[in-house]
Amino acid sequence: MKTAIYRLLTMLALAGGVASGASQAQAHPHVWITAASELIYAADGSITGVRHAWTFDDMFSTYALQGIETKTKGVYSREELEPLAKVNVENLKEFGFFTFAKADGKKQKFLEPVDYFLEYKDSALTLHFTLPLKVPVKPKQLALDVFDPAFFIDFKFEDKDPIRLVGAPASCQVQFQRPGEADVKKLTEEMVASGDNANYGAMYANKISVNCQ
Repeated sequence: MKTAIYRLLTMLALAGGVASGASQAQAHPHVWITAASELIYAADGSITGVRHAWTFDDMFSTYALQGIETKTKGVYSREELEPLAKVNVENLKEFGFFTFAKADGKKQKFLEPVDYFLEYKDSALTLHFTLPLKVPVKPKQLALDVFDPAFFIDFKFEDKDPIRLVGAPASCQVQFQRPGEADVKKLTEEMVASGDNANYGAMYANKISVNCQ
């Protein structure tokens, strides 16, 4: 188990941007995640947190599972994966869980993740976790971006129901914008001109916007 954990730590560290000093030409993903997220609302209409489900690519999943002992070969229970889930959330904390929120233009902070666990299905690991907001907010507009600034992790949201509002007031409407080729090309040109490669992954951000009137 320890071997698998150390191996996963190394992979996540690399994916999370240890090599963030790499040039723009070198920046490319090493881990691919298919994501789906939920924005969680309280009864008074305030947003209390974000619930993520991140499915890792087959290669990363296989690598992470090496050395984990199971009762049934090829079957991994939530309990058997619990130490690995803990390593995931602890290591991703350094990178802000690649989740960046603004309420009416003001940056928001998250607390430690809760309700986290891993599940294994169809040869892939999926990490489930909830990020509570440090202070619940009730903004007219919430902006939520999900991306890796170093672009060592590529986030692609599910085609169907990528974002759900859970318990939101009827007046709240969500919009979701995937990274577009035209925007990426424009930003790439601007970065080449300025020489600024520090936030290359922002060009590939998945942008979630919730407007409540």
